[in-house]
Amino acid sequence: MDQTLAAEDLLRVRGVRQSYHKDSNADLVVLDNVDVSLRSGEIVGLLGRSGSGKSTLLRIIAGLLAPTAGEVLWHGQALHGPAAGVAMVFQSFALFPWLTVQENVELGLEALGVSRAEREKRAEAAIDLIGLGGYESAYPKELSGGMRQRVGLARALVVHPDLLLMDEPFSALDVLTAETLRTDLIDLWSEGKLPVKSLLMVTHNIEEAVLMCDRILVFSSNPGRVASELRVPFPHPRNRHDPAFRQMVDDIYALMTRRAPALRTATPPAPPMAMRLHRVSTNLLAGLVETVAAPPYRGRADLPALAGSLQLELDDLLPMGEALQLLGLGVLEEGDLRLLDRGRVFVEADTDARKQIFAEALRANVPLAAQIRRVLDERPNHRASAVRFRDELEDFMSPDYAEDTLSAAISWGRYAELYSYDEEADQFFLDEEE
Repeated sequence: MDQTLAAEDLLRVRGVRQSYHKDSNADLVVLDNVDVSLRSGEIVGLLGRSGSGKSTLLRIIAGLLAPTAGEVLWHGQALHGPAAGVAMVFQSFALFPWLTVQENVELGLEALGVSRAEREKRAEAAIDLIGLGGYESAYPKELSGGMRQRVGLARALVVHPDLLLMDEPFSALDVLTAETLRTDLIDLWSEGKLPVKSLLMVTHNIEEAVLMCDRILVFSSNPGRVASELRVPFPHPRNRHDPAFRQMVDDIYALMTRRAPALRTATPPAPPMAMRLHRVSTNLLAGLVETVAAPPYRGRADLPALAGSLQLELDDLLPMGEALQLLGLGVLEEGDLRLLDRGRVFVEADTDARKQIFAEALRANVPLAAQIRRVLDERPNHRASAVRFRDELEDFMSPDYAEDTLSAAISWGRYAELYSYDEEADQFFLDEEE
């Protein structure tokens, strides 16, 4: 980057790494070698799966969390502590229920020591700007979800920040409300009415990223890295039905379902048993296989179209597709979900045959499930505490991921009748007839 462009950078993230030490085990790395730049006059999206470290990076950029390694430069200066001129909008609204709309919006100005008269003037202007004029005296409980998020936006905008950070700001809203708020925000940005220089938003919604952003940074997971950077060439307002828009959405789906090449690291690789599993119910998996097998897909479904017809977000659909891929029932390729021969046989099979197919798939493709069954077969009483498997998983992943992985193994193994599980005793066991 030449000096002219560098001078325009509001923000530079260089070589940021975030890890958490685990007693007597290797560190859990959430972010690794992340580089991000942000210039005045652009909206940038951080797009990726849940757990890819996007929200962690946002907190680092805001100065709320110090990175384990690397640095953040804000207006060319190393950032230490909360950044002046940065405001954040949260997914959960984060309003104080005992304060009115006006009082919630004034909070940031009060913390900055702004006079009462100036606070009232600026808060009223921000409330009017985001379309809540007349609701100054209302309390959060009297507002809809969309209105509460508008209050959150007004509270962030009232301090006139250089950078507005948004952490999945529309994900807690219904589809129509989210779409209205996105459109209003982009209209204000395009008309130069937002008192900010740049926006940086975290999302896992591909259409949302293409609809709003000038650049998209696609994150990979485990650990989180910037896998790709994409420039969105369409002027605002954007038409989501435009063939070029749809093609870009398709291309990003293909990019995010492509298997990443293995990277060499100093950390020893986790054993196969510690493969992370997503907690997806067997009923949903069976339903997805049946849907893809039936018209109009007939064995191959375009992921954006499938997500739209099932009203699923990326973070809901991809774990299901990946589970089918892991089990050998389907494969994700170039933004499509294609059924394999075993998947087609599964659709036509009766309940007992489906369970047998599932059990064979677990033995062959899910090392944790195969290990649980092997331990049970070897023990005279055919019982084993789940704690031993949970503890081993936590050597290689966070407790939350370990719990999800073990829960998936429990659910899938039960369905396949590969083993049973006693919730009260927290033990796996084999039925006597086996």
